[in-house]
Amino acid sequence: MSKIFILDTNIILHDYRSIRQFQDNDLVIPIAVIEELDKFKKGNDALSYNARAFMREINLLTEKCDFTPEGIPLGKKLGRLRIEPNHPFEPAMQDLFKDDIQDHRILATALWVRKQHPKRFVALVTKDINLRLKAKAVGMPAQDYLTDRVDDEAMEHIEHHVIEVTIASDAVQQLAYGQQNAIPWEAVQDKKPLPNQLYQFGFGDTTVCGRYDDKRGEIVLVRTREASGIRPRNDGQKFALDACLNPAIPLVSLTGGAGTGKTLIALAAALEQAADYDQIILSRPTVVLGGQDIGFLPGDQKSKMSPYVQPLMDNFGVIRRCFKPGSKQVQRLDAMLKEEKLLISPLAYIRGRSLGKVYFIIDEAQNLTPHEVKTIITRAGEGTKMVFTGDIFQIDQPYLDQWSNGLTHLGEKMAGQALFEHVFLSKGERSALSDVAAKLL
Repeated sequence: MSKIFILDTNIILHDYRSIRQFQDNDLVIPIAVIEELDKFKKGNDALSYNARAFMREINLLTEKCDFTPEGIPLGKKLGRLRIEPNHPFEPAMQDLFKDDIQDHRILATALWVRKQHPKRFVALVTKDINLRLKAKAVGMPAQDYLTDRVDDEAMEHIEHHVIEVTIASDAVQQLAYGQQNAIPWEAVQDKKPLPNQLYQFGFGDTTVCGRYDDKRGEIVLVRTREASGIRPRNDGQKFALDACLNPAIPLVSLTGGAGTGKTLIALAAALEQAADYDQIILSRPTVVLGGQDIGFLPGDQKSKMSPYVQPLMDNFGVIRRCFKPGSKQVQRLDAMLKEEKLLISPLAYIRGRSLGKVYFIIDEAQNLTPHEVKTIITRAGEGTKMVFTGDIFQIDQPYLDQWSNGLTHLGEKMAGQALFEHVFLSKGERSALSDVAAKLL
């Protein structure tokens, strides 16, 4: 017997196609959800887009057939969908939920649906942890939306993607001592590695870095390189800078804690290759710490984005200070800002654009949904390189976590693609104080 799932508003705002992700099970959407979606239909952000897209989906379904008590069919091998009017709590529970809020209306409707179908499994699906706890407290099964949730095994691979080799064969020693720039992968392992697999070869206190180049079929030496005055301080940064400077890899994700150098390296690599691109675009989700509202900001688009992109500009200042004041390098950097060769742009304005020959840095990408990340990447035109940076353990979006955010989703889905490289930076380099605080607090 198929199951029945009641969807909360945040599931639809997270993924408007979610109604097609429940196989042959039936779905119920309370009227309270439709009322909440109506508040999101205006705007340019992802939530507004998902709200409008969902309502269009429902409209197309109802054009084919009218709603019945059993609901409307969602398609081949899928269940049925119905919109259920709000139902009150039973008298025994009315004193428990006195506040007349949408969450309580959704929960009351879910309990009513379960009572009407005693022989079927009925559950509330929501990304709201508090609502899940309330539901479980009154005996209502509740669960998170698991379709785009990355499992723990994939998470382990994303975080620990570097293979450490401590046994030095003759071929590895030739790579380490500079006698060879590349070695056959067979000299390191029996199974052919995935494209852009990273290696650390240990020699006492020294490590040599390598990357599997699928096009060459060899493990190539990753050298310490410098970009815009920035030089890597550890192996993680060496891998990251190599990936950001490699024109054969148009998609890069850099993850790691605060102070590991993700944004600085991405920006330094972009400025180093400025001549190869028409424009360098810097952006990040407009989410403030803790989701607090800072109100409407005056000014034009650039002025409104300045508070959100200030961390990127702080890194630009670090690079600028690598050169003497008034030097040609400083003049070139200042000219890039003035001429908008280096541009700050809101992510909301990316939809519909085709970004050709652009170096695009998306900071704090852990605050994006998987659908938002897909929307951004599909804007890439010929000659465009995209670098996503972020810390999956510092998420400011209330309905995202380390398993379901867009940055984690990107690392899991794109793993093994020759045009993608992921680097996890584990060592903080901002300061000794920052490093200790990140570990202990």
